[in-house]
Parts: sequence; C-alpha cells; structure tokens
Amino acid sequence: MELLNALNWRYATKKMNGEKVADDKVNQIIEAAYLAPTSSGLQPFEVIVVSNEELRKKIQPVAYGQTQIVDGSHVLIFASWDKYNDERIDAIFDHMNTERGLPLENTNDYKNGLKSQLFALTNDQQAAHTAKQSYIAFGMAIAAAAMLKVDATPMEGFVNEELDDLLDLKSKGLKSQTILTLGYRATEGDWLQGMKKVRKPKNQFLTEIK
Repeated sequence: MELLNALNWRYATKKMNGEKVADDKVNQIIEAAYLAPTSSGLQPFEVIVVSNEELRKKIQPVAYGQTQIVDGSHVLIFASWDKYNDERIDAIFDHMNTERGLPLENTNDYKNGLKSQLFALTNDQQAAHTAKQSYIAFGMAIAAAAMLKVDATPMEGFVNEELDDLLDLKSKGLKSQTILTLGYRATEGDWLQGMKKVRKPKNQFLTEIK
C-alpha cells in the first residue's frame, strides 16, 4: 500500500537542508488538512502557514531553538478555537447549507441539539474538544507530506502562550496546539536519519475482538 510505504519512509526530521518546498506541494498538504473529518463538520481550528524568514526566526526561540523552524521551508501552526459560541456554529452551518443549496433553517434541529451539548461543557472542556479536532487535520497533513516525499517534523515543544502572543492569536479566539515544519532532510547532522523505525510490539498496540 502506497500510504504505508510513505509512512515507513517518513520520520521526525531533526535537520533540514534549507531547500524550499514547492508551492503546489505545500498547497496539497494544506488541502489534506482542510479535507480532514471533524466533529459535525465544524472545523473548529485554523492553519497558519509561515514561510516568512524573519517571522520564522522569531518563532524559533519560542520553540526552544529547534533548527527545523528556520532550516525548513514552511511552518504550519494548527490553532484551535478557544471555545464554541453561537456565532461560530451558526456561521459553519449557514455556509454548509448555502453550499449545498439548502434553506438555512434546514439543519436547525441538529444544530440546536449540538449547541446544547457543546455549551454544557466548561470552557476548558470546549477548548480540549476543539484541540482534538485540530489533531485530526494535523495527522492528515503529516501523511500527505509523506506521500509527497516532503519531510515534516511534528512539534509540541514550544511555549504556546508566547506563540499565541507573537501571532496575536488571542484576539482571534485561537490557541496554538501543534507545529508542523516542512522541508527536506539534510544529508548530515541529523542523529535520527537512517535509524530503524521502531514502534511498540503490535500485541501491545492492537486488541482484536472477533
């Protein structure tokens, strides 16, 4: 299976060579994240793509100096909604119905039931729910990059609050969750390159109930 071959090829690249990833490949990776499934189709997050070199230099110290931020080509930041509200949910359903040529009130029963469930959650629980949705798209982007033979380094090692301040995410009601750097692996200086891909034993990962 081509996807499995791609996932076996990829690894969390530790050193990139500075080569630019072509725009069409970056766009395909973003499109994979865009098409990712989310709860009730809400897509409660945004993807911020940073190719600007000066801004990436400012992001690097926030990410504990990781060199892929500046040696890579693009930095994708997955930032989820801080909470749900009527305006956000209404906008999603209105757009959905408009695109499908349906009356806006077509989904009112479902939408109102969904709101009652989501608004019953605490703000922290809502933020956790939106963050989970962003991770689905994050995984899709990683897989798409692998299919395109673009190296990608997933990062949770950064100071979220500082990145949020740098990108003014709070004013948009967003919280940074993960970073994905895109680029191409360097031939030297990467301690992980060439090492065997290791996962825990399959019998500790998989339970089959027949």
